[in-house]
Amino acid sequence: MAPRDQVDKYLEWVLIVLMGLLVIDVLWQVGSRYLLASPSWFADELAGFLLMWVGLLGAAYVTGKSEHLAIDLLLQRAEQKQKQRLKILINLLIAMFALVVMVAGGSWLVYTRFYLQVTSAALQVPLGYIYLVLPLSGILMLYYSTDNILRFLKNKP
Repeated sequence: MAPRDQVDKYLEWVLIVLMGLLVIDVLWQVGSRYLLASPSWFADELAGFLLMWVGLLGAAYVTGKSEHLAIDLLLQRAEQKQKQRLKILINLLIAMFALVVMVAGGSWLVYTRFYLQVTSAALQVPLGYIYLVLPLSGILMLYYSTDNILRFLKNKP
């Protein structure tokens, strides 16, 4: 199995588990509020954190599948050689964004949250752990974008 396939499989399972936990958490939140008349003290905060992880790791996953949100008007009208160049440019821009904003900026956010010892209100979890998803998903996007560029360069039309 190729390294990219291994990353895909691992990421798929992580997303499945996180999404399952999110569904269970939201069901518990609704059930405790309406059936038990005693809202859960942690469910709302946990749902927000899980949604953040699912959203950002999901964005990395769809980057790897090249199914991310895109306006592909230029790609549709371009000739094959121009399509190749546009795809490389798009992946370069994604890689730059992932490196600068998500990896560098996310790492700074994680570092400052740990340094300042900021914890979440309800769960009392250090927010540095919650924000680790930013550099992690940025690294995954950088990996996928770089791999996409290498694949485009190997398969010249």
